[in-house]
Amino acid sequence: MRIARGLAALLVGSMAVGVLAAAALAPGALAASVATEGAVGGFEGMPATLPADGLVGPSRILDASGHLIATPYSEDRVVVPLDRIAPIMRRAQVAIEDSRFYDHGALDLRSLGRALVATADGTIEGASTITMQYVKLVLESGARAEGDPAAERAAVTQQGMAGVARKVDELRYAIRLERTETKDQILAGYLNLAYYGDHAYGVQAAAERYFSVPASRLDYVQAALLAGGVRAPSATDPLVHPQAARERRDVVLERMAQLGVITPEQARRGEAVSIASMLHPSRPQGTCAGSPEPYECTYALAWLEQDPALGGSPAARLAAVDRGGLTIRTTFRPGLSASVRSVLDSRVPVGDPSGVGSAAAVVEPGTGHVLAIGQTSRFSGPGATQVDWAVDRADGGATYGFQSGSTAKLFVLAPAFAPGVPETATVDAPAAGPSFAATVTPAENTDSCRGWPDWRVYNDEVWRGGPISLWQATAQSVNTAFAALTTRVGLCHVLSTMRALGVHQGDGTPVPPYPTVALGAASVSPVTLAAAYAAVASGGTWCRPVPVTSVVDATGRAIPVPGADCHRALRPAVAAQVADVLQAPLVDPRGTASGLGLPGRPAAGKTGTTDSHAQTWFVGFTPQLSTAVWVGTPARPFGMTDVTIGGRFYPGVYGSSIAAPDWHDIMTAASSGMPVEPLPTAGGARR
Repeated sequence: MRIARGLAALLVGSMAVGVLAAAALAPGALAASVATEGAVGGFEGMPATLPADGLVGPSRILDASGHLIATPYSEDRVVVPLDRIAPIMRRAQVAIEDSRFYDHGALDLRSLGRALVATADGTIEGASTITMQYVKLVLESGARAEGDPAAERAAVTQQGMAGVARKVDELRYAIRLERTETKDQILAGYLNLAYYGDHAYGVQAAAERYFSVPASRLDYVQAALLAGGVRAPSATDPLVHPQAARERRDVVLERMAQLGVITPEQARRGEAVSIASMLHPSRPQGTCAGSPEPYECTYALAWLEQDPALGGSPAARLAAVDRGGLTIRTTFRPGLSASVRSVLDSRVPVGDPSGVGSAAAVVEPGTGHVLAIGQTSRFSGPGATQVDWAVDRADGGATYGFQSGSTAKLFVLAPAFAPGVPETATVDAPAAGPSFAATVTPAENTDSCRGWPDWRVYNDEVWRGGPISLWQATAQSVNTAFAALTTRVGLCHVLSTMRALGVHQGDGTPVPPYPTVALGAASVSPVTLAAAYAAVASGGTWCRPVPVTSVVDATGRAIPVPGADCHRALRPAVAAQVADVLQAPLVDPRGTASGLGLPGRPAAGKTGTTDSHAQTWFVGFTPQLSTAVWVGTPARPFGMTDVTIGGRFYPGVYGSSIAAPDWHDIMTAASSGMPVEPLPTAGGARR
């Protein structure tokens, strides 16, 4: 049966290739006959160009000022014109691949017989011309660019009737290509598309990768090594298989000598050169791992993976970025992420044996622009992680985010002020402390969110019960006061405020309707909290955090990117009241972050510490910047009590211990040179 299939494939392939061979020799005379007889189906009706040119260079990710952050790729390729490829490289490739390239058309009839040999399983064998090989590379490259694995498999299949059909398609395109492009143009395309091993696509990338020289400076021995590797680039990769690479190089040198490209003496001298002495490899810096800002790179890529304008599927969108020659302008402020990392590392060193980590995100109020992210981890190497702790899972972040602790009290304050309650208002806070709880009973069940049971609430410090002002409750972060306030304003209003300010869990799901979320039980990302607090700084306008402002393709065409969707989330008066009260933790003598404000610059914010001290926060803002700092346990949650971090012992880690000082230092550096602007203010009394 397998032999029969092979014979059938041979018969059909012979007929098809025979017709196309005739077309290659006299396409004008045969075109009408082919179309009429339908032998291979519409020669003149085939597309004028290949499905993809395959020669678009890698994309570039730039910061907000246009400086290069990364050149992401899975195929390292730099497209160069033929005059920037050493003539000896061109001649070496032609010598070993298709020595009569400049003498024949799309087909070389001398080798056509080999192209029609069928094995018992129907595999089509034989030496193709450079034009046909170029067509094959373009078809494969185009399929990859579409992000379609099935199309890619179809483009490279060799088996049976599918192999025949693919070979016929390649021949048809090759014939057309020979009629529309010069030999030099075809050779340039081939040299820029061919894979030379170790992720190097195209001769320029290969010359840099193996020899640290441009393709224009290749000598004849280097050219022979590269030209020989195209047939089996993985098996003859000189970095991995130097002996196989040497044997193949020597075959090329001998062929070059036979054709008079070099002399026999040059061939002998070239064969005496060891592979080790030839190699001067350089590591490409285009991947996120090679970027100075790898987490910014992965954030931008993950965000673009969700942009439907780049393709119909995540795979197609990544392929468009990977190989589309795009210019991606991000929102990241030059040098700020490095400054963030330096601050974080000063208190929680990268790879600290405690297992504690920290991360931060800086967002611009009023625009949603993410100006910086950073974390205390290695992106590659021992103990590394490529999970971006600062962002949501969809953007490359942690699975669920991290519990937000008392930073969530913002979402109780805002609905409390919405009905016009003054800042001087008080709330009756039940007595509680670290070792004894208050039982908070929900108010009468007047909406669907109040059907929750009695709530046991602890305070970090003892509160003996009684009325407390909202200012003081915020300064001291009295949990029982905010639990009582939640029952007064209604959990539904707290949840709707969270939604209005873009708060969702790190995995993208809504915050669950449990009263504990009012005290920080929901797990969120730093960038989500920074954007929520930025809405207060901007006077009530919330903007979705965005890391990318524009994408332009290789032709200069702008590709739409999702916007920040800025809209009114809080009334200005409410935002002003919240901003007033959130100054309390920094300026009140009893505040949880007292003394960590920004001298001479109005600022507001809130500490957060979860039960058992597993996650801690400080989130705060000025009118121009909003920064969230998280310090906690990224991999295995554990209580940060009696722990040594960065060489310092902590009986218990709170939001004020590390996160708030980090916030102070990051904001001081980020605000340098900015004008001093006032926070939104309601002019309320502080108590």
